[in-house]
Amino acid sequence: MSASVNPMDLSGRTVIVTGAAQGIGQAISRLCSDLGANIVLVDRNEEILAAALAGFPLDRAIACAGNVADEAFAARCVEEAVEKFGAVHGLVNNAGITRPARLENMTSSQWLDVIDVNLTGCYLMMQAVGRHMLSRSSQEVPQPAGTTGSIVNISSTGAKRGSFGQANYAAAKSGLFGLTMTGAVEWAKYGIRCNSVGFGTVNTPMTEVLRSEKYAAQTLARIPLGRYAEPHEAANMVAFLISNAAVYITGENMTVSGGLHMQP
Repeated sequence: MSASVNPMDLSGRTVIVTGAAQGIGQAISRLCSDLGANIVLVDRNEEILAAALAGFPLDRAIACAGNVADEAFAARCVEEAVEKFGAVHGLVNNAGITRPARLENMTSSQWLDVIDVNLTGCYLMMQAVGRHMLSRSSQEVPQPAGTTGSIVNISSTGAKRGSFGQANYAAAKSGLFGLTMTGAVEWAKYGIRCNSVGFGTVNTPMTEVLRSEKYAAQTLARIPLGRYAEPHEAANMVAFLISNAAVYITGENMTVSGGLHMQP
């Protein structure tokens, strides 16, 4: 391969990103777009989704508003993407919510709300996109193996370390490991790769409490690099895994945490 070729080039490929209207999801969408991809921005907040869409090339981006935990909505996202761009080559399951409570005080509603979006929503989107990718590969599996499509599920270091006051979130994000690796095992022969990425503390509204004056010192003390990640820094690993630069990587659960979580 020529040194001038960018292995992360996404030109001509279409990527669906959930939770794309702000924060990490928007950063991932923007980076993939900058790398040449068509983007399908998915979010349930129509107002901020419309505002986010305005920042993308309108010939290479569409918005799909709804709840990822709705099976019919997941199928509709794929249908609209295929109708507009011809095929789907990547999925980033980034949509997530939090409903904090101590384990002994957590309500069934708080538990189910988070499981529905953070785990079931990923399963439904992964299933809908996977079915489309499998139908494409049934005609001819692109070569080299691993280039049919790529799915990245966004997990968290909380899934590996526990998350105080967020048993629902930690359980959902931990569940993504099994979902990711099962997809990788079942779909590898069709050239479909599945990986997950777990972030530490990223500078987004979701981590506002951890970064507050009350908790900032102890939060930073656990991070060897001594700072929080910015959304665009979190996006880099995801774009890499979506691209053919990662053509031989599947079934991995990676961490981007500034050293907060280290493993051999």
